[in-house]
Amino acid sequence: MPALTQLATRLALALSVLAVAPSIALAAEPAPGAEDADSAQAPDAADEAGGAVAAESAIDPELDALLDVGAPEAAGSGIKWSGYAEFGAAYTLPEPDRWSHLRARAELSGSGQMAPRVGWKLTARAEADGAFDLEDDHYPAAVRRDQRRDFMLREAYLDIGHGDWEFRLGRQHVIWGEMVGFFFADVVSARDLRDFLLPEFESMRIGQWAARAEYFGTDTHFELLWIPKPSFDEIGKPGSDFYAIPWLPAGTAVREDEPDDNDLDNGNWGARVSHLVGGWDLSAFYYRSYDISPTLYAYQPGAASLRHDRLHQVGGTFSKDVGSFVLKGEAVHTRGRSLNTFTPLAAPGQFALGLAPTDMVDYALGADIPAGDWRFNVQYYGRWLDDHHPLMMSERSEHGVTFQVMHGVGSALETEFLAVSSLNRSDYMLRPKVSWKFAPAWRVVTGLDIFGGSDEGLFSAYDRQDRAYVELRHWF
Repeated sequence: MPALTQLATRLALALSVLAVAPSIALAAEPAPGAEDADSAQAPDAADEAGGAVAAESAIDPELDALLDVGAPEAAGSGIKWSGYAEFGAAYTLPEPDRWSHLRARAELSGSGQMAPRVGWKLTARAEADGAFDLEDDHYPAAVRRDQRRDFMLREAYLDIGHGDWEFRLGRQHVIWGEMVGFFFADVVSARDLRDFLLPEFESMRIGQWAARAEYFGTDTHFELLWIPKPSFDEIGKPGSDFYAIPWLPAGTAVREDEPDDNDLDNGNWGARVSHLVGGWDLSAFYYRSYDISPTLYAYQPGAASLRHDRLHQVGGTFSKDVGSFVLKGEAVHTRGRSLNTFTPLAAPGQFALGLAPTDMVDYALGADIPAGDWRFNVQYYGRWLDDHHPLMMSERSEHGVTFQVMHGVGSALETEFLAVSSLNRSDYMLRPKVSWKFAPAWRVVTGLDIFGGSDEGLFSAYDRQDRAYVELRHWF
């Protein structure tokens, strides 16, 4: 019991350090004349030493004693800065052809050590997109306001180590699964879906304000998670290129009902355990949460209402090296989610919107296969509905496949092709692209995003959004 009391005291005192990190970051920001992302350089450790020692001296001596901290120099060499600046342009090809992105983005991350097993990290991103001013005759006002500019605090957390346990407190990304092209077991992090599933997954994730405890054993990893104030998917506004409910007319007024932030009973919580058995990396989890994706529960011409269902989710993942290739898979059973039904009315084009609750299982099986300078990935994925209604837009059992091939040409050039297709209907997405790292800290990417299909499906809904794009990124 004394050990538990000491640990609780350590955590309580360490929370006070969260207030120190932002002030350290502000004090270490470069002068106003040094903000050009193309010429920014990481500060030398010698320049940071004074600020780091001053920051560490502000920590309460009692906290130092509880955390067994030695001399301040043992905490590290100061704040480490990293980030990138990026410009991306995308041009939508079908009529009406237009610029759909002219976006400048910058992300800055600072991290440091306060003690041998106490660290912090802050990451923020800002962006502005000129396409929504240039193409103001195409995009509704609500879309322009939503996507013209953005600022996001992506990470803001404190790490504390104690024995075989690691504790992370604050805004963070929690990744429980990772398959190519989709989120299956990755149920915790919210996502920015205003560009569908096209950006890199790392840049799509929206952090959660959470307390996480992780145990690291020899072959076992155990994780406890509590999210008192959940974040939810960013889906944009009706009339945007990839609005999550594509049949809603542009200009529809949408109200999204979110849980009361002041009620701790509305928080999310879960547990996950993984274990290595005979070369098989196995994991299982339980997650009780509000759905990160909204459900449309009311609609009339000109107005729609969204809500977030309360879910129980049980899932698991596996991976196994088999010779030169890797087998992997994920499955998640979800209870509490409702799907829309559409009852036709007498008037042409009119329908009555309904909701039908159903359990569902989402799953994916895949393999990574390297072959010299080539790498192949194939996946079979699906969703099964326990209680299917004939007026739902999906079938009881939905299936699809993905195929990805990547080829490296030397150390600087890489080509990639990703194809995703439904097996239930004519519905597909094709994504060829080329990446060129023409300098150690520079990369340019160009490619096409092509959607098609003759039936109503996940991809064919965006068959008027085919586009060509180019992105230039500089890391610092």
